[in-house]
Amino acid sequence: MLKILRFLKANIRSLVCRYRVPSRVSLADPNLIRMSLERLRSLPRYQDKKCLTLSGHKVYSQCDEDGIIREIFQRIGQTNKTFVEFGVGDGLENNTLALLFDDWQGLWIEGSDRLAGRIRDGLKNTIGSGRLQVINTFVTRDNINGLISSALDEREIDLLSIDIDGNDFHVFESISCINPRVVVIEYNAKFPPPMQYCMSYDEGHKWSKDDNFGASLKFLEEGFSKKGYCLVGCSVTGANAFFVRQDLVADRFLEPYSAETHYEPARYFLGCLRSGQNPSFKTLDRSMAIRGL
Repeated sequence: MLKILRFLKANIRSLVCRYRVPSRVSLADPNLIRMSLERLRSLPRYQDKKCLTLSGHKVYSQCDEDGIIREIFQRIGQTNKTFVEFGVGDGLENNTLALLFDDWQGLWIEGSDRLAGRIRDGLKNTIGSGRLQVINTFVTRDNINGLISSALDEREIDLLSIDIDGNDFHVFESISCINPRVVVIEYNAKFPPPMQYCMSYDEGHKWSKDDNFGASLKFLEEGFSKKGYCLVGCSVTGANAFFVRQDLVADRFLEPYSAETHYEPARYFLGCLRSGQNPSFKTLDRSMAIRGL
């Protein structure tokens, strides 16, 4: 999904010209995007105090995932503040970078040599402190347990985040070396509930900017339930779904824990909304040095 958002941002100008959108209502106008987001959040379906949507905000995530993740852990608590995320892109827009400012630690796995190299060059202090490990390899369902086990000793971790534009569920289903309390996973919002869809496993899959990726939310709801997780919410962009382990849910989240309750359609344009100034590796890396971490 990171690739979808980068594609939109890179092509927004040509889209405006092609479809002759007046400049005053440009698709890139942050005020219009913000207004759309505020209107969505004012809808009655989001006003229940157990709904996660109003807690959403962006620091380094695609849209509102940072705030939702923070709220989930406000409700269930934290343990070892350890995360695993694969498909982290260039390291400046993902679901766990913000957690490193809160003294979390964890593992990033990225398949691109170029992007992994940028992360290692930009976060030398963070990596050197031991707070972050970076593995540069393409994730498959056959290698994922070995990759995680090579970096982490813990079996229970607080957060697992998956965004690999294709085999997401197949890889998750194969993980046995860790028992995450919370899982964030990309879903294919083209298929609303009750539609069932999951792409066939393809070890060499590379997303072609089409609808052949991931799984529908209903498929994930049922698949995660078999693994002991409840669907507790989705990002307002229709990009990511949030699952909490069943032993931790209690009455903390909006029921029923179904795709019908929590589905959000594809609103990827909301991911174009910026959060402050442009992100920089220096912001984290220099703060780690100052805090002596």
